[in-house]
Amino acid sequence: MPSRQSAQSQERIDRLQQRVQQLKSQQPEGPRAQRAQQRLLQTEQRQLQREQRVQQLQQTAQERQRDMLSRQSVQRQDRIDRLQQRVQQLQSQRPQGLREQRAQQRLLQTQQRVLRQEESLQQRVLARQERLGIQPSAARPAVAAAVQAAARGRFARRFASADDPQAEMARAARQHGWAPRHAWRRGLRAAFVPWGGHVFWPYAYSDIFEYTFWPYAYDPGYWAYAYDDFVDAVFWGTESPYSAYARQAPTEYPQSGGASTGSRSRERSDVSQQSLSQLCGDPEKGITAWPIASIEQAVQPTSEQRPLLDELKSAAAKAADAFKESCGGSYAMTPPGRLRAMTNRISATLEAVRIVRPALEKFYNSLSDEQQARFNALGPNVGERSQPRQEANAQSDTCGEPKSSLIQLPIERIEAVTRPAGTQKEALDRLSGATEKAVQELQAACPDDVPLTPVGRLEAMQKRLEAMLQAAKLVQPTMDEFYAALSSEQKARFNTLGRFAGP
Repeated sequence: MPSRQSAQSQERIDRLQQRVQQLKSQQPEGPRAQRAQQRLLQTEQRQLQREQRVQQLQQTAQERQRDMLSRQSVQRQDRIDRLQQRVQQLQSQRPQGLREQRAQQRLLQTQQRVLRQEESLQQRVLARQERLGIQPSAARPAVAAAVQAAARGRFARRFASADDPQAEMARAARQHGWAPRHAWRRGLRAAFVPWGGHVFWPYAYSDIFEYTFWPYAYDPGYWAYAYDDFVDAVFWGTESPYSAYARQAPTEYPQSGGASTGSRSRERSDVSQQSLSQLCGDPEKGITAWPIASIEQAVQPTSEQRPLLDELKSAAAKAADAFKESCGGSYAMTPPGRLRAMTNRISATLEAVRIVRPALEKFYNSLSDEQQARFNALGPNVGERSQPRQEANAQSDTCGEPKSSLIQLPIERIEAVTRPAGTQKEALDRLSGATEKAVQELQAACPDDVPLTPVGRLEAMQKRLEAMLQAAKLVQPTMDEFYAALSSEQKARFNTLGRFAGP
């Protein structure tokens, strides 16, 4: 019906425009005929203006209806995806005991009934959209499959398996936000911790250098999680409801805000204010201390090598100074602000690597073959030591796959909650393109091997940090442009994007 009304209105406007043009082209003779022609022209013009105003009001109403239906469709599809996942989880469970089986069956029937209701309502919404002529965007896939894609198109997809004990240990470490050595004391591998209070990558200093010396103590998917969390933090902040899909067991049902990068996890984190002050002020001390004593004990440097080890200690202290200005005083509440804070932190980490790397190479090259072998074997015995090369190769299998959930999902959700128009949509398209290029930079630096020497591992770290920094620099200008184009209400919705992600 709205389409018929629009067509009829346009026909009337076309006829009136044609009539006005005809009257303007006429040249009546005599004053009386000219005045009559002028009065008729004015009447036709007023009627044309009325029709045009009516048409404009109709178009505005239809546009609002389209926006409303699009939002309803996105939100309902999210509920359907979650319900489908929940039904599959319940169907895969095998409870023991008659009572548990009956309870599971009742819950399954309830979820299936709710799922059918949601699917029926979604069909009605889609039918109304079809009558209004709403077509899925050709530039980006429909959001209908976004939540399902979130479980696939991520760097850390391989580590979501509940049957993998290493993945289970990594989830436990990430869930609690433990510092590396806190994780090791509990027999867990250290995992990437994205936020500690207001600090992005709180253990960057210890992560970089302790991974360099003790790679076996770290989660094999460390950089996969780091890349996912880097992109998530830009758009979702600490409330990403989708990153949880990449690291929760299939029997766990993710809730909005419940990701390990979420605010609840930051509250559970063992990063106290005292620890944060230490991390920001003196990262070379306490829980982030360098394993200099372990290195010295393992390699037993000669009198000629000892000055080089002292030079390495000095470089470590200088590297720590690079972190003191990168913590910031508070958590950034806007996406552009978060991206700048993250960029500063990554830049400081990269600077620290560049300070230490020459001293480490000089010291390592001075060692004998036997000393180098003992240096290479440093590290705590956390679980079973798997072959690092095999772990990295298994991880790199997913690096080249499309990362649709990292790129399309946040862009689609930004579009749904901010409803950009005109130049705002153009700016969002540029932000989408820049994000895609940024993820490609991360893919190019995705680990395809774990070097067997500390020098090689630190070099690999530098390349990955450079990729993260380049990714941030690609996104920042388009992020600033899009954010500046938004109204205050749109900015408020963008700032709390994670809260609008659920039903």
